[in-house]
Amino acid sequence: MLKYKCLVFDHDDTVVNSTPEIHFPVFEKTLSLLRPNIKMSLEEYTMYSFEPGFYNLCTEILKFTEKELEFQLAIWQETVKNLIPSYFEGFDKIIEQQKNAGGSVCVVSHSFSEVIKRDYKALFGMEPDIVFGGELGEDKRKPSPYPLLEIMRILDLRPCDLIMVDDLKPGLDMAKACGVDFAYAGWSSKVPQIAEYMRKNSDFNFDTTYEFQKFLDFCR
Repeated sequence: MLKYKCLVFDHDDTVVNSTPEIHFPVFEKTLSLLRPNIKMSLEEYTMYSFEPGFYNLCTEILKFTEKELEFQLAIWQETVKNLIPSYFEGFDKIIEQQKNAGGSVCVVSHSFSEVIKRDYKALFGMEPDIVFGGELGEDKRKPSPYPLLEIMRILDLRPCDLIMVDDLKPGLDMAKACGVDFAYAGWSSKVPQIAEYMRKNSDFNFDTTYEFQKFLDFCR
């Protein structure tokens, strides 16, 4: 029997190791072109992504204009279309076992839906049942409750039927707003301040994907 009828995953740095492999190097390139006097470490970038979030980092802290926002998006899109990140070991089994048992796998992410679907096809040989990506307007992107509410509506599920798995605060805030269980993907971020906050506020904490598999009763 499934512990949760639906597993809802963040994408970047929860299922795939994309920030150090792709997103941060692209951001460094953008920063060198648009704000050459500003340097940022991976840890600083991760902290800003945690709070106030990547979009606010660009608009409120770096003060990117609309044209600069379009420029950074174009660089990112050109880069990610040719690169597929590696996945955290164990996720192939988690997804396979959830689907084989009749459950659903959904994704709520700030990456674009087409990128997420491509990655899942390449890495796991399937597409998620439902994807809500960064192409949604700000009022419908996490931490807005809209994606989880829509998943429950479409799949006819109750909050207790889902668990949201994420490495950062937007996913946590979204899950809390919907009364959905939240699990912190502690196998990803190694920034102490982020880990401390997430562990304190999450329903469940997992240091490895294997611990998460055991929690789901997928390891016997």
